[in-house]
Amino acid sequence: MKKNGVIAVLLTCVLCLFSGCSLTQPVPPKEPSHTISPTTVPTDPPVSELTVHFLDVGQADAIILRCEDDTMIIDGGNTADSSKIIAYLKKLNVPHIDYMICTHAHEDHVGGLSAPLSVMPVGGVYAPKAESDSRAYQTFKQKVAAQNSEIMHPVNYELLGIGSAKAEILASPNSDNLNNTSIIVKVTHKNNSFLFTGDAETEEEQLLTGKNFLNSDVLKVAHHGSDTSTSYSFLREVMPEYAVISVGKNNQYGHPSEAVLSRLRDAGAQMYRTDLQGDIIMKSDGDTITVTTSKNEDIQTNETAPEYDAGIYIGNRRSKKFHRTDCNTLPSEKNRIEFINRSDAVNEGYTPCGNCRP
Repeated sequence: MKKNGVIAVLLTCVLCLFSGCSLTQPVPPKEPSHTISPTTVPTDPPVSELTVHFLDVGQADAIILRCEDDTMIIDGGNTADSSKIIAYLKKLNVPHIDYMICTHAHEDHVGGLSAPLSVMPVGGVYAPKAESDSRAYQTFKQKVAAQNSEIMHPVNYELLGIGSAKAEILASPNSDNLNNTSIIVKVTHKNNSFLFTGDAETEEEQLLTGKNFLNSDVLKVAHHGSDTSTSYSFLREVMPEYAVISVGKNNQYGHPSEAVLSRLRDAGAQMYRTDLQGDIIMKSDGDTITVTTSKNEDIQTNETAPEYDAGIYIGNRRSKKFHRTDCNTLPSEKNRIEFINRSDAVNEGYTPCGNCRP
């Protein structure tokens, strides 16, 4: 009997091993020693609104940029515009200016900058190396010195922060022509960009083309719309959605020129003009730009030229000019190329004839 009992016990143990039963209480699973949180996806920093004010200062330039608590002023109009500059800054509740840029030494850009230098603190003051003996420029220098500051000459690709926007100096060359010493600034605000060109002429524009950094949503048209600026090659790289011309009404120079207006039409840019619409205000949220003007918001600012000859234009293969069919300077037959519309001629790199103005 004892022998049979031992055998029974052994059989029971073997059966337990194969059936998975246990002689002890089951052990509960361990709690995790720490909680694993889901991975946090980095988000872009918040973007504050950027406001760009193109002031109506007649045949001159004055632009104020505001983002968060930062302020930049690019040019200040003529000396006679000083009171308007101060009044506008007060309207915006600007206690100080972080950056002041005099694009070049002509009075219609530097004249009104002495006014804010006289009444409020100004941080960095930038101007080209090329100076002027004019009273306006010399007063500007004196006012900078009175703030125990000095004029800085920017270097290419220098970056300046304006709140959540950044301003990059693209050019500040030396030249015997003060217009072509203009500081060119590109301001980027998330996905929006603004290009400020002073009075830069074609010579300076050519220094920047081919470098793939000109594309901008807004172009401040150089030199008040003079035909010495805003070349086709420059416009092809900027390709602005909006163009702003700061210009005096019925000015003696005939600005803006029909040639520049034509080029801007070809580029498809929506035009704004201070002579017709007063102060122009652009607001950027980083993705979209909204525009308001102090008057005549819906006025026609760049009337489309009438169609001509069912759109037929004659190009000169050698000069790369295109003409109306009745132009008295048409090329010889062997040098001709025919375009069925104006846009085709422009897209092929041809420029309008100065005589027939197609």
